[in-house]
Amino acid sequence: MIHTVKSGETLGIISANYRVSLQRLYTANPGVGHLHVGQKIQIPGLQEPSTIPYIIQISVGKRKLSLFHSGRLMKIYPIAVGKMLTNTPTGDFVIVNRQFNPGGPFGVLWLSLSKQGYGIHGTNNPSSIGKAVSHGCVRMYNRDVLQLAELVPNGTSVSIRP
Repeated sequence: MIHTVKSGETLGIISANYRVSLQRLYTANPGVGHLHVGQKIQIPGLQEPSTIPYIIQISVGKRKLSLFHSGRLMKIYPIAVGKMLTNTPTGDFVIVNRQFNPGGPFGVLWLSLSKQGYGIHGTNNPSSIGKAVSHGCVRMYNRDVLQLAELVPNGTSVSIRP
């Protein structure tokens, strides 16, 4: 996939956000040096989001995750979002990897977003769904995150809005 460099980003930040080693970034982008805003960087190992028919849209305020396939709404899931001091980040991201049974409060599945430390995951506290209680991640019922993960591949676009 191709990443467009944003203000303040370094190769180290991009490497961390996409969980790709610096060496793999250098190999995929020969001659890359000082980055500038708007520069295109190849992210190895991720499918280009525009080739994936699924898109995830998250409304933090409504506490809903909407799944679209080829532009048509497939399903709306209830979610929990970040609390006031640890807001869910807004912006455009992609799913970069996944981990089953990550343990702790993350329920049965963790879908990493292209912002280090943030993801969409299950929960060991289903009563939290519908509330602003997380450290910034998007929580789903375990059955819902498993259903979502069966459909969407890594590289799927995730748009998070207030």
